[in-house]
Amino acid sequence: MTSRAVALAAAVGLVVAGTGVAGAAPDEDRIDRRVVQRVLDEMVRTGAQGVQVRIADGRREFTARAGTAEADSPEPVPVDGRFRIASITKTFVATVVLQLVDERRLELDAPVARYLPGLLAHGDGVTVRHLLQHTSGVPDYLAWLPDDAGTRPFTPGELVALIADEPLDFAPGTASGYSNTNYVLAGMLVERITGRPYGDAVTARILRPLGLRSTSLPGTRTQIPGPHARAYLRFDDQALDVTEYDPSFSWAAGEMISTTADLNRFLDALLDGRLVRPARLREMLTAVEGSGLGVSFYELSCGIPVWGHNGRILGYSSTVASSRDTGTRMTFAVSWAWDFGSVTGRQALMEEVFC
Repeated sequence: MTSRAVALAAAVGLVVAGTGVAGAAPDEDRIDRRVVQRVLDEMVRTGAQGVQVRIADGRREFTARAGTAEADSPEPVPVDGRFRIASITKTFVATVVLQLVDERRLELDAPVARYLPGLLAHGDGVTVRHLLQHTSGVPDYLAWLPDDAGTRPFTPGELVALIADEPLDFAPGTASGYSNTNYVLAGMLVERITGRPYGDAVTARILRPLGLRSTSLPGTRTQIPGPHARAYLRFDDQALDVTEYDPSFSWAAGEMISTTADLNRFLDALLDGRLVRPARLREMLTAVEGSGLGVSFYELSCGIPVWGHNGRILGYSSTVASSRDTGTRMTFAVSWAWDFGSVTGRQALMEEVFC
């Protein structure tokens, strides 16, 4: 892969200049906000340009941030800032697919070839469930992504064609292997069944009913609408602004833009059973090697089950997570200064918030 393709494949607040936390006094909360702030400050110290987090615990909600919205600027990260949510898009797509299953317009254990015939040369045994749970064995097209990704539009057909003739990584259902191709195919399934762009289904079935007005599907639009932090990447030993690019190379696998407030509300509604029927939600939360149907299971030291999804795309990293009863929820987003890895900070935040 080229250096640009590698960067793209690897990639998908509280204030430093005026650090602070918004919300109730610390003694009113189970969560130590000083610990939250220290974690965010450490993320900025080790490479993040800016980070914002929104935490709901019972009836209380507070936000925190660190870093700045732009290099060489004192402007803090906006706590209502938009960001590229990357693979959290998959949770929205899986929800729509399961709604179509509930409506008996799609069968979860039917072969994908029934709905999308001839698309995969070696995919006859791949089912809809395999796609949503990353047990299909279908290779990840990101490994074949051309060097001009992010600079021109891609169609979902072009993305799938990159791996259409490749053998499966393993027999469907015998192992687990994360593949963005699974959700490009899932988006194509939605379009085949509904006869409309998958984004229309996400908007009509999730965004509009829940009032997620700050969440959008950009298509080929390069800009992030509304307030947002800018993001950077180390490339040839220089910091390049990578805030704006054409995200169609990620399509239904990771193109969406949202906010911490909208994502908290979405996961609350999903786990509360307001988007899919109880039987389908149980299937969604049945994990194979940590992956359910469009959601992930996080293992914490205290043993409390936590569900959500991570997102990582060029310039941005994010996580949305919730306890099963939705009483405690957390969404955080990082804009990179360099090639920043947020796994350590995410785990520390989750331990403090949920344990």
